[in-house]
Amino acid sequence: MTRKLLVTSALPYANGPIHIGHLVEYLQTDIWVRFQKAVGNECRYFCADDTHGTPIMIRAKAEEITPEALIDRVHSEHYGDFTGFGIEFDNYYTTHSEENRKFSEMIYTRASEAGVITKKKIQQAYDEQEKMWLPDRYIQGTCPRCKAADQYGDSCDSCGAHYQTTELIDPVSTVSGNPPILRESTHYFFQLSQYEDALKELFKAGYIQDSVQNKLDEWFDVGLKDWDISRDGPYFGFKIPDTEDKYFYVWLDAPIGYMASIKNYCDKNGLDFEDLWNGDEYEIYHFIGKDIMYFHALFWPAVLMSANLRMPNKLFVHGFLTVNGQKMSKSKGTFIKASTYLKHLDPQYLRYYYASKLTSGVGDIDLSIEDFINRVNSDLVGKLANLASRSGPMLTKKLDGMLGTLDAEGRKLVDALIAAKDEIADCYENLNYAAAIRKISALADVCNKYVEEHQPWTTIKTDSEGTRTTLTAILNAVKVLTIYLKPVLPEFAVKIEQFLAVDPLAFADVDTVLENHKINKFVRLIERIEKEKVEAMVEESKEQTAPQQATQITLNEPLAAECEFDDFMKVDMRVAKIANASAVEGADKLLQLELDIGGVTKNVFAGISKAYKPEDLAGRLVLCVANLKPRKMRFGISEPPDKRRFCNEKNNRRNRAAG
Repeated sequence: MTRKLLVTSALPYANGPIHIGHLVEYLQTDIWVRFQKAVGNECRYFCADDTHGTPIMIRAKAEEITPEALIDRVHSEHYGDFTGFGIEFDNYYTTHSEENRKFSEMIYTRASEAGVITKKKIQQAYDEQEKMWLPDRYIQGTCPRCKAADQYGDSCDSCGAHYQTTELIDPVSTVSGNPPILRESTHYFFQLSQYEDALKELFKAGYIQDSVQNKLDEWFDVGLKDWDISRDGPYFGFKIPDTEDKYFYVWLDAPIGYMASIKNYCDKNGLDFEDLWNGDEYEIYHFIGKDIMYFHALFWPAVLMSANLRMPNKLFVHGFLTVNGQKMSKSKGTFIKASTYLKHLDPQYLRYYYASKLTSGVGDIDLSIEDFINRVNSDLVGKLANLASRSGPMLTKKLDGMLGTLDAEGRKLVDALIAAKDEIADCYENLNYAAAIRKISALADVCNKYVEEHQPWTTIKTDSEGTRTTLTAILNAVKVLTIYLKPVLPEFAVKIEQFLAVDPLAFADVDTVLENHKINKFVRLIERIEKEKVEAMVEESKEQTAPQQATQITLNEPLAAECEFDDFMKVDMRVAKIANASAVEGADKLLQLELDIGGVTKNVFAGISKAYKPEDLAGRLVLCVANLKPRKMRFGISEPPDKRRFCNEKNNRRNRAAG
């Protein structure tokens, strides 16, 4: 029976480029969707850019364009990156749409009518210098649970805890670098706790993977808290109905973007959205990373319940990507943008490598550069592509490109491959791509052994028809292996289909044997990875942090309040020499500086590590306020110099780069 499926990936945020870490999810989803289509199911794949929130507003302001212009440009960039990697959406949309606005307002209204929306006065972080309310991700501090440093204002990357911004220890605004103050504001809350029992029943019914159940149990044990779904203006997003300056929090309208993308697709293709989303015919599956599991496992289904909308069938959760066993690093060149990768390497390499690593679990996968090169060259090129390249040209050049018939031995080889169909299909269905690739690779070994035993390059000299029989078996084996690989390597499969002169292959074609069939001229399927190209890609991805000498000092910030001459005379401005500079353990922005001010030594913590390497600072001169009152920080006592020289040198470099 044909299944009907609606599939989504998490919406990429429109505040930055797609990188190889993001691609784990989109390639995992694309492979699953392509498999479903290959076995004859009706499967549609939806996504969109997540476009709302303060970061979008701030970036647009910095670029001196409107938020709408920014998200339009990023949408084009994202879609181009996805297309470059063969990721095939049925609809790639945006959350900044009328469909999304209407759905957000409808769901909010229904939740209000259900009595699960309340209003509370809360203490909220505010940056006095920047005159703005601070969203969670613009505040960093120490996690109140595990005490890990440099964590965001809503959740901890170290222990996975979720908390209120006011719980963060030693919070700092990432916009100005100053501690935020608390101001009172009225916000709207969704009463998540009202759905605790219903959520537990949903999980028992199979909404989540067994491997993430323990994490959800931890959240239930702590207790489900009311969820703040509003933000104060200025804010780029949808205004909450019947309010003056309150907006839907981006995490409310972002998942609703799934529905909006499907609605947009339905309207363009003459389909009824209600039939697809709320009907009984379609299954709905979400693919997400484990970092946003809290929102998709708890908030999203509860919001749908409050609006009397159907639940998705399942949430597929995956882990993160590490490179060479470590987090992606800009300084090491392993934080690789999708567009940078595409400039240097074939996207099929990454599709194959990720598939060889992905399982149904939520553990992280590692991209080892050395293993990446070796596995692609030995397995994909050496085993799979080489199987076709050793047989196809021989048939077209020496035997008129005409396949013969299978003998008993050839039939046995092909039947062994056909027998693996159900096992490989089961691996794809259950997201065990690594197991599927291992099985396909093992089958390719069997086929290559068959080639070595029959040595067609030798028999062609004395037994052309016997060689034709051998090549017929080999190319039928190539056909079967191509079908198995097609969800992972669609471009590779198209070349094989053209070479074998067959219609697009599907899993139903596994049992069909090509005999007495004319093939086309062979074309190269894929090239070996050249190590030099990988090195060039990594080098291009390295963040250039070496400081340049500023030719002009410009204060780009507003003037401070006027002071009296007597106040000014209290300031002891001196030129200091940096005697030593070092990184600060547990802080990603601070450097510890030892300043020599004419025989007087001062210890300083300066937030300049993004612009300067410690080893480049020794011996440099800076301007400092020698009599500034010391400030106690969690890393020690800082006797700060004037930071403006650092900041403005950095701004000047940025301005020159932008110009």
